[in-house]
Amino acid sequence: MADDKATILIQMDVDPQPSVFDAVVAVDAKVDHLFRHGDVTPENVQDLVYGALFTRGPSDLRRTALFVGGSDVAKAEAVLAKVRSTFFGPFRVSVLFDANGSNTTAAAAVLAATSSLGGSLAGAKAAVLAATGPVGQRVARLLGRGGATVAVGSRDLARAGKLAERLGEATGAAYTPFSNADPATTRAALEGATLVVAAGAGGVQLLPAATWRALSALRVVVDLNAVPPSGVEGVEAGDQGVDRDGVKAWGALGVGGLKMKIHKRAVRALFESNDRVLDAEEVLELGRDLVG
Repeated sequence: MADDKATILIQMDVDPQPSVFDAVVAVDAKVDHLFRHGDVTPENVQDLVYGALFTRGPSDLRRTALFVGGSDVAKAEAVLAKVRSTFFGPFRVSVLFDANGSNTTAAAAVLAATSSLGGSLAGAKAAVLAATGPVGQRVARLLGRGGATVAVGSRDLARAGKLAERLGEATGAAYTPFSNADPATTRAALEGATLVVAAGAGGVQLLPAATWRALSALRVVVDLNAVPPSGVEGVEAGDQGVDRDGVKAWGALGVGGLKMKIHKRAVRALFESNDRVLDAEEVLELGRDLVG
């Protein structure tokens, strides 16, 4: 019987050494067997996929799944595209894409923010600092799909403009680019924002306390940087909807607890069928039931 087959997760990482973090999460998600491969590229991934497809009959393929990860999100996206193009007919298995934790982190951040806004993003005016990074792009995409209007910031205004155009075409939502290169332009761009998410690199402060505390419409602030100094001054890493000067604050570790739950839930969901591709939107939906 199909249910007697062990679950197998094939971890395909673009880095030379497959992520230990992702492997531990897979074990904690009760995967029976974990096969780990590093230095995976679009050129060498096909045989790995074929190995997953041709060793079990179509009725058993839901017990095999793929995880595409690694620190370079763009390279991992190219691997995912090749994986999807390798599938044909009934010969396919479910895939989770979470390179650099980008999808699970973004989903957790958006769900945390939504819960602090009363459960809906409709009509929210959001701003994402460092939006051109892998996590920032996904946060902005999910916010727009959820009904928010979104300002996307970058130190390079041209990059922010290209991102705003691309996200607008993909989601149909309204995106406005801005420069977060200095406090003055950042302050002007955030005027009227009800939600601000900082998705910058570790150890880089993007938003001084004086700036966000002066935003009269602000209701929620999310900082995804766990490395001191905080990306948003005045927000603690462990904050989980903590009231700070009338604003609900979420820190990286506060969001991280939900991220871990979503990651495990997504791994388990891979074995419910053989035809799921879990990208940002799908991962977000899996996380909704985990938010009280």
